[in-house]
Amino acid sequence: MQHANALNRLNRLPIARFHKLTLLAVAFAYFFEFADINSFATTSPKLIKLWGVTVNQVAYVTSLSFVGMFLGSIVASTIADRWGRKRALLLTTVWFGFFSFAAVFSWDIVSLGVFRVLTSAGLSAMTVVAVIYVNELYPAASRGKYQAYAIVIGICGTPVTNLIASAVVGINDWTWRLVYLWGALGVLLVLFTRQLKESPRWYESRGEHDKADAVLREIEAQVAAEKGPLPEPAPPVQEAPAGKAPLRMLLQKKYLFPTLLLTVVWVTQTIGFFGYSTWAPTLLAKEGFSVEKSVFYVALTTVGAPLGSYLAALVTDRFERKWCLVAFGVVIAVCGLFYGLTFDPILIVVFGFLVNLFERGYTALGYAYSPELFDTRGRSLGTGVSYGLGRLSNAAGPLIVAALYNGSGYQSVFFFIAGTWTVGAVVLAIFGPRTRQATLKPATAPKAAEV
Repeated sequence: MQHANALNRLNRLPIARFHKLTLLAVAFAYFFEFADINSFATTSPKLIKLWGVTVNQVAYVTSLSFVGMFLGSIVASTIADRWGRKRALLLTTVWFGFFSFAAVFSWDIVSLGVFRVLTSAGLSAMTVVAVIYVNELYPAASRGKYQAYAIVIGICGTPVTNLIASAVVGINDWTWRLVYLWGALGVLLVLFTRQLKESPRWYESRGEHDKADAVLREIEAQVAAEKGPLPEPAPPVQEAPAGKAPLRMLLQKKYLFPTLLLTVVWVTQTIGFFGYSTWAPTLLAKEGFSVEKSVFYVALTTVGAPLGSYLAALVTDRFERKWCLVAFGVVIAVCGLFYGLTFDPILIVVFGFLVNLFERGYTALGYAYSPELFDTRGRSLGTGVSYGLGRLSNAAGPLIVAALYNGSGYQSVFFFIAGTWTVGAVVLAIFGPRTRQATLKPATAPKAAEV
């Protein structure tokens, strides 16, 4: 077996039960990632009252969590390249579930902060692996849509968790711990182990064409049994084994530009979104709303999140992803600014709903867009580093938000957040390449190959 031709064999497959089971498994992991990622935000108002936690302490825990996310993203790219996409997905999900469970037993803000950093590392690592996994298994013409569908299901974890938090956090002095117990259920992804297949593209990148062919035959047999005879794939594109991808490889011109561009995208997305979602319950509580009302209002706004991912699924393979990202970023900036300029509960919910709707659509589009800028060899490393740097940037974000709030007031926070989204939209509009329905590039793709 000289070449398994995984790219073209996967691209000519109709969507079948195999794809739907894979989608369900990835969506399950996303669900508990989104469930867990805002756990500290929904419990911190209670901890301010219970443990005497200050706004600055909330900022430090949040900042360190994003340091954990950065480390998790970098480690994820190494694990995904060395051990495979499937095993990396399972390992990172079990990791964040375990440390979310450990957070149930926190005894002070320091212990909770440590557990949140370790949880956050797993959350970010899982995201990087899942993005790559979906992009390598689904046909080029529909992978953006199915990436968004996974998030449509997964993002429901945010409103469900926020509604659970609004119901249980205020019951008594210990029920806030149930929020972290809920997030720990992500470990149940192991139940999908037998349904998941390793990425044939990963096997090919290592020169293991026999293993790639074996997995492809299993997938093709399942799809053919359901959909009938399959069309012949296009001829293979010759590529050499990718080998190890050292960090210095990103300094090469073909990797440096997309890495820098995506770093800007994920930095502005991270500061812009988490500046909003992490701080909204705490800032509303500080501005005179009760803990229960502040958490409830934010829970209502997150109902828009699944709708945003569904909107992304409708547009991602129909229009150029770059321009969808630009349009969504501008709308988020405007709605986020209006959110910060009102104290009317109805308008808070309306504009917060729109922020969540378009931000989660933006995230789904970004997950589809990012891996398309790299070939097989650089995909895991480039995606992981750019995503990780984005998360690392928010180590400073909460400190900036706390300083703005303490120095200039509530509304200055939202001017800052709107500004970050605007910067991201402008940079993408000017420098972002087009990738609509692009084939994922092989490790040594010829210049004539599509991006």
